[in-house]
Amino acid sequence: MSVRSGRRAATTTRRGTLAFVESPVQLLNVLEWAHTAMRGEVPPENQLEDAPVNQPEDPLVNQPEELTLVVLSPTDPMTRGQLRRMAELARGEGFHVRWEEARGGTTAPFHTIGGLAGPLRRARRIVIGDPFSRYVQLLLTITRARDLVVVDDGTATMEFISQLARGERLVRWHRRGGRPGPRDVVFMPVSSKARRRLTPSPSGDRTVEVFSSMPIESAPEGVRVTVNSFAWTRARFGPPRITKGADLVGTSLVETGVVDLDRYIEAVKSLAGTHGAARYFAHRRESAEKLHRLAVDTGLQVVRPDLPLELIARRGPIGRTILSFPSTVVHTLPLALAGTDVKVAVMDIDPTWLTDSASPRAQGFLSGVTGTARDVQRLASEADGPGAGSAEDAGGLAAAAGAPAGLGQAAPA
Repeated sequence: MSVRSGRRAATTTRRGTLAFVESPVQLLNVLEWAHTAMRGEVPPENQLEDAPVNQPEDPLVNQPEELTLVVLSPTDPMTRGQLRRMAELARGEGFHVRWEEARGGTTAPFHTIGGLAGPLRRARRIVIGDPFSRYVQLLLTITRARDLVVVDDGTATMEFISQLARGERLVRWHRRGGRPGPRDVVFMPVSSKARRRLTPSPSGDRTVEVFSSMPIESAPEGVRVTVNSFAWTRARFGPPRITKGADLVGTSLVETGVVDLDRYIEAVKSLAGTHGAARYFAHRRESAEKLHRLAVDTGLQVVRPDLPLELIARRGPIGRTILSFPSTVVHTLPLALAGTDVKVAVMDIDPTWLTDSASPRAQGFLSGVTGTARDVQRLASEADGPGAGSAEDAGGLAAAAGAPAGLGQAAPA
């Protein structure tokens, strides 16, 4: 389907569902949500304990043509490439895709928002992947939709739930601890209104659902939580061919200013040497300069995936062990690879690896990613003493969310 025909389809949709995505993982999780929602019921084992069970509310759940995916395209070439591949998969599932060059110049946001105003007002349900996105927050102030769904944008979902429960303004974890900048101050009224839209109304006129593979043990009153078990991914791909040895997953913690570059490269080299890793699957935000240095210094084969790692791993071939630092994949890969013999292992971030500019909460966030992961092997870092145990030993997210920095929080990588 062309961009123009996708726009016509979106414009003619009446009272349907609009999904806004800005990354390949968000688009994948919208497909997972659609796969679950259109079954008409959610198996009991996929429900958060004590959370309301999501039952079909109208015929929309059985009409995949009523879902329109709006891609708010970023400028990063790697992300754009993965998004285009994911858009092809979405069209193959029968969904309309509307590609917006939302950041293609100074006037692009005005054209994008103007063109989306009509569909936003008509849609009865809005699905978003990043509640921290200013673009998405601005769009939420326009919509009249009564039903809102938040799908995972990595482990940022856990921080979103935590901030929503405490009534805090929505701020990305690695920016916490600093004073708001001029743009933050100007945008605060929009952000506040978006946060109110993401809060269920006591009367039930506005509903909020969180569709997540993250370990959310409690949610704000009225927020429905449905577990993303990656059923669509398992149904469409695999099982993979499993190779000997290990593969290593990269993170963008250096690019976000959290971890020192030299420390990170030394840690990768040590981890790969200890476990016999041959390949390094790069995060889409990792810089070319950093990846070149990694390849030279470590001898690893650097792979730039053209799809989210959950799909790459499920299609295979993939190593028998997948090594990772604290990252979203330590939560998602065990689900996507369920039923295979692939093991996921995670190494904690040593506090000495953090940069001077890292958020005061960074260490707690990163510890929480490891500590709340299920079905993974926990590898001791230099910071761990004797007796560092499995991920289950670190306790649940509920305790981590309210703990001081250093005692466990969650973070995207």
